[in-house]
Amino acid sequence: MSDTETHRFDPIKATAAYQMVAEAIEREITAGRLRPGDEIGTEAELVGQFGVNRSTVREGIRVLEQSGLVRRETGRKLFVCTPHYRNLSSRMSRAMIISAVTFRELLETAMVLELGAVEAAVANATRQDIAALNANQEQAEAAVANPSDLAQIDTKFHELIARISGNRVLQLAREPAALLFFPTSEMICRKVPQGGRRMVDAHRQIIDAIDARDTERARVWMRRHVTDWRKGFERAGRNIDDPVEHAFDHDPSFQPGV
Repeated sequence: MSDTETHRFDPIKATAAYQMVAEAIEREITAGRLRPGDEIGTEAELVGQFGVNRSTVREGIRVLEQSGLVRRETGRKLFVCTPHYRNLSSRMSRAMIISAVTFRELLETAMVLELGAVEAAVANATRQDIAALNANQEQAEAAVANPSDLAQIDTKFHELIARISGNRVLQLAREPAALLFFPTSEMICRKVPQGGRRMVDAHRQIIDAIDARDTERARVWMRRHVTDWRKGFERAGRNIDDPVEHAFDHDPSFQPGV
């Protein structure tokens, strides 16, 4: 019998007790039996319920706090809360870096999600939403020569489009890739002379299309806007097939939102 046949199975690893505590509470939350705002109890009460020691419960609660599922309030009581999408997104972004995803993959994902977001934004935008987009555009015009500020304004522009779409699943889905994708805008605006101006002009066209309820025009300009990112990225001397993690080596100023 070969070594492969004699070592067919991996050793069984027991789940740590604190993970079992965290998973048990999370199951109650995801099943809807515990809802945001509901009281879970105190650490002392959970020790009695789970039959484990205080440090095990404390470590399990720490895991849930880091996930944004549980918060502490005065009196040491623990409550269920809704995790902010940023908490979820940053964890997914780190997973993408560890998985060595490439900028090409980010581009392809952004193209799909940003087109979906702008199409829904055309259908759902209110006058207040248009005003918010125009305010963002004014900031962009004022920052066109400042790559750092303009990159942040561009990120906010796309966040606004996603929010206006009215689709929370879309918002959650686009954010992990966006945290890695859009910070590169600063590099592009810094290294490609026409990059900032083209970005701002595209924003104007997209806003006007949303305001006019012109879905096709909005899609055309969002596609051009995302495609421009690729052109600028390559003109800045970067390889679109590089893993995202290489950004740290090639451009120390690149700081993904993780």
